[in-house]
Amino acid sequence: MLSRAIGAPRELVFEVFTQVRHLSQWWGPAGFTTTTRSFEFRVGGDWDFVMHGPDGTDYQEWITWTEIVPPERIALVHGESRDDPNAFESVLTFEPAGEETRIVMRTVFPTKELRQEAVEKYHAIEGGRQTLDNLAAYVAELTGNETTPKGTQS
Repeated sequence: MLSRAIGAPRELVFEVFTQVRHLSQWWGPAGFTTTTRSFEFRVGGDWDFVMHGPDGTDYQEWITWTEIVPPERIALVHGESRDDPNAFESVLTFEPAGEETRIVMRTVFPTKELRQEAVEKYHAIEGGRQTLDNLAAYVAELTGNETTPKGTQS
């Protein structure tokens, strides 16, 4: 589980997480960029995209939305393609915290081995932290607020 306080109301944080015009500005770990091939934000809809690593490596990615409860919760399946047998499930909650929003990401892998590979080979925990930091920085730009790292892992 990862969490991060974002200095904006949850309606805005939810919007920034659910519209491709925003996602392409902040999605991914530090140094990564994202190219969207297709995007349909609805239950059963898909986001087909490529993440470009700072070393030039391209990573084919696919997300299917399985639950959407604006502005509270999003559930998704994330893999390399629509039928990826190693795809993992994530649930994101957007919790009001005063003038901020606490976003919490919980991810479940199909096996312990796949989780371990994600952590060790792909540095998933650090990458998740960096992605939430990018989200916070992007929202700060939109709102004109400064941001400081407030992520936690448990």
